[in-house]
Amino acid sequence: MKFFLGAHQPIWLTRVPDIPLLVSHRRLGHRRTLPSAITEWALDSGGFTELQLHGRWETNEKDYVRAVRRYADEIGNLTWAAPQDWMCEPHILKRTGLTVREHQRRTVINLVRLRDLAPELAWVPTLQGWTLSDYQRCADLYDRAGIDLAIEPLVGIGTVCRRQSSADVERIMRAFAARNLNLHGFGIKITGLNRYAEALCSSDSMSWSRRGRYVPGCGPSHRTESNCLRFALSWYRQIQTRLGSAGLTAEGVHPDPLARVA
Repeated sequence: MKFFLGAHQPIWLTRVPDIPLLVSHRRLGHRRTLPSAITEWALDSGGFTELQLHGRWETNEKDYVRAVRRYADEIGNLTWAAPQDWMCEPHILKRTGLTVREHQRRTVINLVRLRDLAPELAWVPTLQGWTLSDYQRCADLYDRAGIDLAIEPLVGIGTVCRRQSSADVERIMRAFAARNLNLHGFGIKITGLNRYAEALCSSDSMSWSRRGRYVPGCGPSHRTESNCLRFALSWYRQIQTRLGSAGLTAEGVHPDPLARVA
């Protein structure tokens, strides 16, 4: 299983050659110059924060496509990009004033538009919902739009980050794995991986940063470890160990990532 380390700092793309990274559009969109990646990486759309702050997407599809094309060309090594999907957490629904069904409809429509605008980019369809039946309905919407999830290289499962260790999320993951979908779990941390890592092709998390807020900085340049690359890589090595004990591997991980950081 491939595990993408969530990264606040785009400069990390130039510093860690052996670990796949997940970087948000919100960290890249306003930069005049972009780093040149020496590792593979995936783009998160930053949708959760966008909807939480504004209750809608303020970036239209054409502008998002323009940005992602720039990332693919200038940064390089972009494995895939998340669409401008609509998460379904209760407080997000309250913020948008819309229903789960409407969020799902907009999620599917957005993917179709992005692929029409930029078919050369690797857009990942994302399933959104709250209950298993919600996610199944979202899958049906993709089917009606002419998108066969069974042949997609990767299918994201969203709205799970803050409840990723629950039995409900495990049922959702296993239900779609049983349909032979290649799943990516957004924001799946160690507790979730302990339950259903074998159901996933890949996942990501930056929970190391939340944990690092409560750890004193390892040097005088930072007060806590919430933005420390060494701390992040140490946490990533724990993921590798957990996956190894489950008979899985964090694909692409150097045996000692700390040894590669000067």
